[in-house]
Amino acid sequence: MEHRDGIHSRPAGAHPSGAEAVGYDRSWAGEVRSAGRCAGALFALLLCVDRAGGSLTWGRAALWLLLALLLLLVLFPVRVSAGPGWLASRRLLRTRRVRTDLLAAVSPLDGVTRRLVLHDTLGNRVEIDPEVLVRNPELWYRFDEGARASEAAGTLLCGTAALHRLARRVDRETARDVFRASGLE
Repeated sequence: MEHRDGIHSRPAGAHPSGAEAVGYDRSWAGEVRSAGRCAGALFALLLCVDRAGGSLTWGRAALWLLLALLLLLVLFPVRVSAGPGWLASRRLLRTRRVRTDLLAAVSPLDGVTRRLVLHDTLGNRVEIDPEVLVRNPELWYRFDEGARASEAAGTLLCGTAALHRLARRVDRETARDVFRASGLE
């Protein structure tokens, strides 16, 4: 549709420049708030204990604030986003991006927290929590279409079994959510 001044208008509901193609972690903002609450609670608790002991000074309050900020930095969650052919992991100071359509290896790491390490053929590396993909169908869809493309192209040489296990888990969780929402559970 064209106006008199030559400007083309977009149909209602259309996203500019493919913005609909990017998926984000929906629980990230809540995790940031939780990290802030934990750091604030630690700071308040340390101030109260120090005040009750009668030893609160400006220097000690600054030390407690520094300790609470350090806890905030440790607890601050990674922000994961994905689009057509890429997945990005953003921390406070650094963003890492991997091409999912050029994946070379997917390595699951088991430990205190489970991690999924993604390597692409360009040498990029991203480490994410697989729970983020399970909780966010948009992210999973973007990641999965890129991983399938790299598997079909033959660039994904290591980690296909781990990806298929994760895919089955995502399918199971999605089916469970559908049944729960429809009242069939």
